[in-house]
Amino acid sequence: MSNIATILAKKGSEVASVSENTSTLNAARIMRDRKIGSLIVLRDDTVVGIFTERDLLNRVVADGKNPAETSVGDIMTTPITSCTPFTSLKECASLMTSRRMRHIPVLEGDRLVGIVTSGDIMAYKLSHLEETNVFLQEYLHGTQQLAESAV
Repeated sequence: MSNIATILAKKGSEVASVSENTSTLNAARIMRDRKIGSLIVLRDDTVVGIFTERDLLNRVVADGKNPAETSVGDIMTTPITSCTPFTSLKECASLMTSRRMRHIPVLEGDRLVGIVTSGDIMAYKLSHLEETNVFLQEYLHGTQQLAESAV
């Protein structure tokens, strides 16, 4: 069964992060410029939270806070839900669905080694389904050719 390490092997382990005292305005600009939906929040090298588009919308914009004066540490989601490289894709997808999350940091012990998104999991599953479809079509086509040549 495939696990998160399968996705990270293809995607890489780079993770966009900020410190707790980064303003939500600067964090939003980083996410915009990198075309991503979340940032991992670090204290030294330790993951202390995650800042997402949803956090920005619900805890800054909707509450009328000034994004230039509101720090990521004040509104980040914490504690975080994480997985390991050995977490199965099925388990991770189930976790994302049940907790209504789109981004999960990948940790080995306390060390951040990547991030996986719902889009990453869907892309992997789609690729796997396409490969299976090609295999089955080749199998059926080959079986059909064998039956026709036997006649």
